[in-house]
Amino acid sequence: MELRVIEKTDEELRMEIAGEDHTFMNVLKGALLETEGVAAATYDMNPEQSGGQVDPILSVKTEGGMDPLDAVAAASSRIRDTTADLRDAYSAAI
Repeated sequence: MELRVIEKTDEELRMEIAGEDHTFMNVLKGALLETEGVAAATYDMNPEQSGGQVDPILSVKTEGGMDPLDAVAAASSRIRDTTADLRDAYSAAI
């Protein structure tokens, strides 16, 4: 996975996430929206409206002093923990 920060301020982040699709981006967006200090999270990957862009652009807005990169890290950790729990439950079930 290749990440490229397009724009970052103290409370906003726009980052390209190369090679990902709606499946991953919806999971990441959902985890971000559940993260304390995140006011908004969305992504765009519509090549027809963005000049041929095919890799998703993640946009995150935070509040209360939360750094948007820290919010992405927290959401990513939660995704990793959830998938590990699912993997463990699956292994126990078979």
